[in-house]
Amino acid sequence: MKQRQLGDNLEVSAIGLGCMGLSFGLGPATDKGEAIKVIRSAVERGVTLFDTAEGYGPFVNEELVGEALQPVRNRVLIATKFGFKIDDNKQIVGLDSRPGHIRDVVEASLKRLRTDRIDLLYQHRVDPNVPIEDVAGTVKDLIREGKVKHFGLSEAGIENIRRAHAVQPVAAIQNHYSLWQREAEHGALALCEKLGIGFVAWGPLGQGFLTGAITRDMKFDDPSDLRSTFPRFTKEALEANFAVVDFLKDLAARKNATPAQIALAWLLAQKPFIVPIPGGTQMAHLDDNLPAAALQLSDSDLRDIDKAFATIDIKGAPLSEALDAAIVR
Repeated sequence: MKQRQLGDNLEVSAIGLGCMGLSFGLGPATDKGEAIKVIRSAVERGVTLFDTAEGYGPFVNEELVGEALQPVRNRVLIATKFGFKIDDNKQIVGLDSRPGHIRDVVEASLKRLRTDRIDLLYQHRVDPNVPIEDVAGTVKDLIREGKVKHFGLSEAGIENIRRAHAVQPVAAIQNHYSLWQREAEHGALALCEKLGIGFVAWGPLGQGFLTGAITRDMKFDDPSDLRSTFPRFTKEALEANFAVVDFLKDLAARKNATPAQIALAWLLAQKPFIVPIPGGTQMAHLDDNLPAAALQLSDSDLRDIDKAFATIDIKGAPLSEALDAAIVR
């Protein structure tokens, strides 16, 4: 597995593993034993960056990741997140990045993750009620204490990234970025390049759509699957968007690759500091995704991709209104 450099001297595998879907958000959770096998297999295949959050479940995904990685802890880097208010019923009821709350979350996450340090700690969403300088300062103190190694921000706006970075160097921002979700190109990537910040791309396979595994007759009506609320996954939108899959399948056939590998290799080709974190809920997903780190797309391939996507009218918003509303720039 090739390595990439994020900010703050943080080196990680070129492709990480987004662990959320193993226990939350994409329908029924993967069997625990199988989920642990998937995570440990990723380690053996050279993945070093594993992404989770207290909000995934809540809590259960951190517990899974902690158990899976405990025997190989010194070979990997664990990224987790704070920033939500979670009530006694384990429901996310708002945002909370007050310094005291951040400390409480970190202590709880350390226990669930079975570790003495968090390698990359993200603010999951910007809290408009807490100055970003206070957030960055609290993480800076946690870094000084050895409980956290690096600071990250997820879905933060340009100004908040600048202000936070001035207090504590930001190692990475984690934003939604893929072939069919290109908002990161409107400022975030340029800022990362200017400030020396890494870019971790979540949703790099379009919540599974860009893999080509989703068929025209698939339905997303399970309330435990977040895609059931995404406008881009309605029957009508999916039918219109299959032009994307048709193109990727054609290019993949010509490159002796798979659609997922094309989508991930395209991301890797955009900037040397981009690290995608596709999810993986079974071994077959690792088989499909990880070879993308070695796939080289030519300049001609990249031009063909840009030209094709310029002509495809992608239908439907990528996220639900509720999730989109939680993104405070």
